[in-house]
Order: sequence, then C-alpha cells, then structure tokens
Amino acid sequence: MGDDVFAKERQFHDQWAATIDVDGINVKDYFEACTAPENRFILSHLGDVRGKKLLDLGCGAGENSVYFAKKGALCVASDYSPGMVEVAMQLAATNSVEIEGRTMNAIALDCPDNTFDIVYAANLLHHLPDPKAVIKEMHRVLKPGGKACFWEPLKHNPIINVYRRMATSVRTEDETPLDINIVKFVESKFTQTTCDTFWLATLWIFLQFYLIEKVNPNEERYWKKIIIEQARLRSQYQRLEKLDVILKKFPLMKRFAWNLAVVATK
Repeated sequence: MGDDVFAKERQFHDQWAATIDVDGINVKDYFEACTAPENRFILSHLGDVRGKKLLDLGCGAGENSVYFAKKGALCVASDYSPGMVEVAMQLAATNSVEIEGRTMNAIALDCPDNTFDIVYAANLLHHLPDPKAVIKEMHRVLKPGGKACFWEPLKHNPIINVYRRMATSVRTEDETPLDINIVKFVESKFTQTTCDTFWLATLWIFLQFYLIEKVNPNEERYWKKIIIEQARLRSQYQRLEKLDVILKKFPLMKRFAWNLAVVATK
C-alpha cells in the first residue's frame, strides 16, 4: 500500500472519529448482541481473558478494547488513525477502565516478538492490499500458545457487493473484502485454526433497511445499525439465523456469507 493510500485511510478515519459520540456506544452489544455473531463466535473460542495481554489492532472507537478490559484483559488499543485512538481512550474513560492507546501500522507493528497473549482485529484486514502481512505480524507478536482472532467481510456475496457499490460515502475506496481462502494461509502459519461464516438469510435485514425502511446507505452505516438496533431486530434475526445454520450445511454456501470469523492458536 502506497503512502498516499495510508494517508487517505488515516484521513477518512480521523474524520469519522470526529463525529463519534462515545456516550451513545453500548460496548456490551458489540460482543453479546444477537446481531454480533462474529464476536459471539470469537468469545466462545477465546476463553477467560483475565490478566491476558491483548492487542486490539485497528481499534476504531475502542469498543473491543473496552469490552475486553471490562473482562479483565490488559489492553493496548492501536490504530493508524490518531483520531480513533483518542476516541478509544475517551470510551475507556467513560466506561471506567484503563487501556493503553497507541498509533501503529498493522503491517509493521512497533512491538517485540512474543509480546501478547491475544491479538484481536475487527474489520481491519480488508483495508490493506496484503492481509497476509497483517496475519504474519499478528503471529510474530503473539506468545507461543497465544491466540489471533479476527473477523472480516468476504467478497463472494452478490447482495453485499451491490450494497458496497452504493455505500461509497461510508467506506474507503481502497477496501478489498477477503477471499475465503485466506483461511488456508492462517492454517499454514498457526498450529490450530477454527472459523465460521455469518449472514446468509440474515442479510434480508440489509434489504429491509434499503427496500422497506428506505434507510440511505450513505447516511447510516448498516453494519453499525444492526448492533445499535439489535433489540428491535432480535426476533427476526433469530428466525433467519436458524435458516443460516441449515444453509451452511450445503457445500460452498459458507463462502457466500457476508463475514468470516477466525480464531487461531500460535
């Protein structure tokens, strides 16, 4: 990725950070809501994080770092956007927890080898042209037996690809959703890997936002809306999720999900 692209990413996320109201963020929902299946999957494979040193890569507004800090982890919230790191620190203060904030480049982490028990990344890899470089860095800074966990959008679903072409104001132009075969690379680097994909029939909710509720995809981020309004969406989501479970039993269907979640042990 050239310096100009890095600069554009930083500028986009700094501008976004300036609009965030930390008082409106319910940290728990991002991990425990019905509409957060990726993080629920990660939590089920992560175990007790108390006393664990955790690096949150691409921390954004800090929901992840603050959630894990509330669970007793020692969190470093890192992002290439200084604005986002600042918001993460504000969110931590609002939630009465302490985290360390650092501005870092995910493909060249300013951390020694074998430093962290957990490295967590949410929606980071697809912002970089070589996600494998990030995975290598995650592996490098993890202690032996440590866990890398991330969740990311996949490139294969035609409905989501239409949404991406519409929602140009809430995305950066250099984003590249992942190929599901990234899992094979993770398996080649780590001793144990588990993964799953999410949002097939449940993607009807995105269509509902656009077709029925007339929500402008350039004015509201759908992937934030599903968390913020999880209480309203719960019964509908849970019915559709049962259908997702059935659909994923068919060969090749998993690749057409919106998101992939991975937990890998070094």
